[in-house]
Amino acid sequence: MQRLRSLPKAEVHLHIEGCLEPALLEALARKSGEPMPRPSEELLRFSGLADFLAFLDWACGLVRTREQMAKIAYALAQRLAASGAGYADAIINPTHWTHWRHRVRELVEALDAGFRAAEQDRLPQVGLCISVLREQSAAEALELVDLLAKMGHPRVVALSVDGNEALAGRTGPRFADAFRRAGDRGLRRTVHAGESSGPEGVRDAIDLLGADRIDHGVRAIEEPDLVRRLADLRVPLGICPSSNLTLGLYRTMAGHPIEALRRAGVLVSVNTDDPALLGTTLEREYALCAEAFAWNDEVLRSVARTSIDASFASAETKARLSAALADW
Repeated sequence: MQRLRSLPKAEVHLHIEGCLEPALLEALARKSGEPMPRPSEELLRFSGLADFLAFLDWACGLVRTREQMAKIAYALAQRLAASGAGYADAIINPTHWTHWRHRVRELVEALDAGFRAAEQDRLPQVGLCISVLREQSAAEALELVDLLAKMGHPRVVALSVDGNEALAGRTGPRFADAFRRAGDRGLRRTVHAGESSGPEGVRDAIDLLGADRIDHGVRAIEEPDLVRRLADLRVPLGICPSSNLTLGLYRTMAGHPIEALRRAGVLVSVNTDDPALLGTTLEREYALCAEAFAWNDEVLRSVARTSIDASFASAETKARLSAALADW
């Protein structure tokens, strides 16, 4: 495992909401007087994606001060360092954070304070992908893009969209204008698709939302023509194996399509999604894939290279990580 920790890499599919440790949540709940949603020993047992997303709303609602938010950012950078990641694009959806959802500027500034402190301590850099929730309206998405453009905060690197497509239905057409505007304003675009939606969600991410990167995207495997298109367009997928298994998308690692996608020429990276809530680490996700699919050093280096190239890090950071990877 130590060798996989030493592998130079980035993480490109990581939710800040999913980095809140259970011990922290219990402490915050006691401090705020909020009841626990279930007993401590069952806290992280989820019945499916809808239950998981409802839990996130409760957990994020416990975070109420700038200091608490900055500490969460610093702890995330420590998590990355412990797994050997040199950079991360971290997703945050303001709608989950009850006390921050209408204070996006303050939310970004609080996180930035924690990340700047981490960088001063030589911990990995983190870029923020601000996410629209599937259930939001087209007008709300456009309002968010305009706010991010007006802020022009260097910490914000991308617009994202996440949430349960199985419940929200097809939302690509609803958010097409917002994502087009985000691209025009210099923001990168990353799209959750092909998890709670099927291949059609992946097609919409490409055709309607102009995705620079797709989060999950694994159900593209159900349509060979779409797999070939992803390979030809070189749209990378940020894949999270344990997350897919935990939420019942696939039963076993052997049945997970990451290797089939990779062999078909699709650019794939390995990520944790919600590591604290899923009880995983980045090096563990690499280990699961390496064991299940007999990945050798050449494959590991290739997947790590995709994670760096697919990230929204600066050219300088990418060059530094790529040089380290070449020496691994």
